Amino acid sequence: MGKLFASCVFLLWILNVGEMVIGDDQYSCNFQAIYNFGDSNSDTGGISAVYNPIPPPNGQTFFGKPTGRVSDGRLVIDFIAEKFGLPYLHPYLDSLAPNFRHGANFATGGSSIRTPTETIFETGHSPFPLASQLSQFEQFKARSTELYKQGAKNPSENAYLPNPDEFSNALYTFDIGQNDLSHVIGKVPDDQAKAIVPDMIQQYSAAIQRMYQQGARTFWIHNVGPLGCSPVPRLSAVSGGYQNLDEHGCVKSHNDIVSYFNQQLKNLIYDLRRQLKDAALVYVDMYNAKLEVLSQAKDRGFDADPFKICCGYHDQNNHVMCGKTQNINGKDVYGAACANPSMYISWDGVHYSEKANQIIANDIMTGKLSDPKVPLTQACHGQA
Repeated sequence: MGKLFASCVFLLWILNVGEMVIGDDQYSCNFQAIYNFGDSNSDTGGISAVYNPIPPPNGQTFFGKPTGRVSDGRLVIDFIAEKFGLPYLHPYLDSLAPNFRHGANFATGGSSIRTPTETIFETGHSPFPLASQLSQFEQFKARSTELYKQGAKNPSENAYLPNPDEFSNALYTFDIGQNDLSHVIGKVPDDQAKAIVPDMIQQYSAAIQRMYQQGARTFWIHNVGPLGCSPVPRLSAVSGGYQNLDEHGCVKSHNDIVSYFNQQLKNLIYDLRRQLKDAALVYVDMYNAKLEVLSQAKDRGFDADPFKICCGYHDQNNHVMCGKTQNINGKDVYGAACANPSMYISWDGVHYSEKANQIIANDIMTGKLSDPKVPLTQACHGQA
């Protein structure tokens, strides 16, 4: 009798597991394309195609050469594409051998939410803020749809074009805002830095609604990471006698400003959910995803010091960026890479190594750091 009971329980468990698996399959989103908007955190070659190419040793770990990514290898957006078995996103601005069948990347290094002006930002800012990226998408959608229809009788002509019917069920990812904040944090009083946040939120809101009008329905929106933990600006703050560090060793006031923006972004997404009833808007907490890696560096397989920089030369007075050469005291100093990038969280003092990007991507794709808590594969059900 005991064996019979145990067998029945085991059979019921198998059936339940089977139902769970079926249920998971039923709720998975069949994304055939990804359209990404952002800055250097997710730029796969846009700014490199327009201006000077990203130099080696960038790309050395995975691609074996520079690919326009500011890292030794893949970015979070690359791991997102891999999750769905899709090709890495081709930059919209790169005209050589483009393949847009499964999406496009409009992100460019240095981009911001707000449109840059000399009175707000330093020179050297990207000319492709979020509004420009949206305009590029609108042109891309209209033109690719026209070309697709022209080649309807010859499928080979459409091999590298998106299917117009798939725009509405694509995944739209956003990772932007870091440059708006980094260009004021530590450079103006904290209250003035916070004062740009309402305009950032207003423009972000307009951007999402604009994309909604273009047919976008699934939004995967990253907040801004802990800028007070970025090694290069942190080093400058500490060397300047700034000692207001938190328990993680990060500049507390800088992270407080970022947290203020992130909370306003989260509030915006709540508001937009009420307005855009048939849209799925997922707020992704990149701030804590990155902070967890930093605070658990040794447990995650990195050097115990999370602020060590793999590529470039940095001290309290000089910063030679990765792959660049700078004359210091009459001597040319090259920003070389470390021997083992996988032991470092920071690649160049601002951006993350491939290993760190992979861990962060794996953490956020589970949904444990999202609001609502849906995994990436079920993002199309992200209406709370």
